[in-house]
Amino acid sequence: MPEPEDNARRFDGLYRATLVPLRRYLARLLGNSSEAQDVAHDAYLRVYPKVNDRSARVPEAVLFTTARRLAINRLRRREIAPVVPAAGGLEFAASPEPGVAQQVMARQELEQLEEAIAQLPAGCRQVLLLRKIELLSHQEIADRLGLALSTVEKQHARALRLLRAALTADPGNTAPHRTPNPEKEARL
Repeated sequence: MPEPEDNARRFDGLYRATLVPLRRYLARLLGNSSEAQDVAHDAYLRVYPKVNDRSARVPEAVLFTTARRLAINRLRRREIAPVVPAAGGLEFAASPEPGVAQQVMARQELEQLEEAIAQLPAGCRQVLLLRKIELLSHQEIADRLGLALSTVEKQHARALRLLRAALTADPGNTAPHRTPNPEKEARL
């Protein structure tokens, strides 16, 4: 009987390897990236049991075939009940694209995050980037850096704590927000 962890790893590998090409394929087929995302999600749900019990010899082929069939069914439903624009040719649906204000805020938040990461201590920053960008486990990071597992866990926790403090600080103040400690202030 296959190990659940092995099955999860196999499906995770399939997901990571095929997500972008599958969505791109479906977006071309459907002409809508939002629908492509929905169809891709449905296809992964349908293929998961076949990957789990190893009944699919080539899971990528099964995934793309399933996704194509789901997309064709969706296109057929569109032909049966097409979307009719509102009176005057204007649609009143919200745009899927973010507005200018949201884009500006997202850029500012990204700049704040990059600055906060740059100000982390070197060890914390290295562990955080290996964990969040390269998606390595704590054990893999410990092996790569030659550190104890507990050290990696502590560095990761410290990095997250420092980032949280830096990002919840006042926007006008670049120093991390710290709650006052009356006992410490009394000693000063």
